[in-house]
Amino acid sequence: MHLLNAWSSFYIMTGSSAAALIGLMFVVITLTAGDEKLRTNPDGISTYSTPLVMHFGAAFLISALFVAPWHHPLYPAIGLALGSLYGLIYVARVSYRATRLPAYTPDLEDRAWYGAVPLLAYGIVLAGAIALPIIAAKALFAIGAAVVMLIFMGIRNAWDIVTFLAVRDSGNAD
Repeated sequence: MHLLNAWSSFYIMTGSSAAALIGLMFVVITLTAGDEKLRTNPDGISTYSTPLVMHFGAAFLISALFVAPWHHPLYPAIGLALGSLYGLIYVARVSYRATRLPAYTPDLEDRAWYGAVPLLAYGIVLAGAIALPIIAAKALFAIGAAVVMLIFMGIRNAWDIVTFLAVRDSGNAD
């Protein structure tokens, strides 16, 4: 598919970035593994940290789909549609779980960055997947924007988590 060739550098860059960020998340989780508060309340990790790996993984998967040598846009469109539907369901489940955490009630900012923004990104991927076989040029821009959104949202949320842990561990918050 000729249009995807023009996007290969973009998806090599975003895929590599997403993979590196997944690796950094493993480092952060490993470094905080001995924290007694995290071990006694793992719901915070499954509600806030695990979805970050999922979003970086989605950006990586989309990037991998678009550097593969497809002969027709329908094939990556099917993979994107299925993956984005899973992403939408996953974010809805995590958002619901966040409202039920006993130790923390998410504020409006957390609801936006951990719930609404990922829902928007996966919705854009789904719309782009549907449009890909019909208007590929516009769909590729939409999907590319969603991949960047997933990566930047993940960076922002990872920073939020790390600063929360650092401030809490220094005795300034709890």
